[in-house]
Amino acid sequence: MATLNGDPNAYDVTQFAKGLVGTCLCGSVKVTIHDCGLFTKRRGHICHCANCRKVSGSFAASNLIIEEAKVEIEDQRGTLTKFVDNQTGSGTPLDRYFCSRCGNPIKSVTPLYLGKVVLKMGLFPRIPAPEFETFALHRHEWQGLHRNVELYKIKAFGEKL
Repeated sequence: MATLNGDPNAYDVTQFAKGLVGTCLCGSVKVTIHDCGLFTKRRGHICHCANCRKVSGSFAASNLIIEEAKVEIEDQRGTLTKFVDNQTGSGTPLDRYFCSRCGNPIKSVTPLYLGKVVLKMGLFPRIPAPEFETFALHRHEWQGLHRNVELYKIKAFGEKL
């Protein structure tokens, strides 16, 4: 499990060769990603939609769409709670899971990505470099650009900016 050291650069990516473990703020929910390729190429994405901004409490959210079979979630104190988000940009309801004790977002599940989950990467001590950004039309004008990151106007794998 991650230490209280908040510096992601304190963790060499080689220690995550077999996977990555993270927890919510209070430690009740533990998430393990079983994927040896997390840091071998760009993974995950940054989302600028209004709902992801709200859930992250920031100007964007760092997410990873990954096969559900590669993710293990331990709800040690029974605090994992689901909120059904019916106000999505796609019109498709999205299940958002969070820790009801500390409020930390954990994952999202949508029928648009069958067999996959969208993990909230702030749980983890180190985050892979993103491969794309969604809702890039909703970026703030003061945000810088990330090199080698695809920008999608709205939905992932849709029209590029």
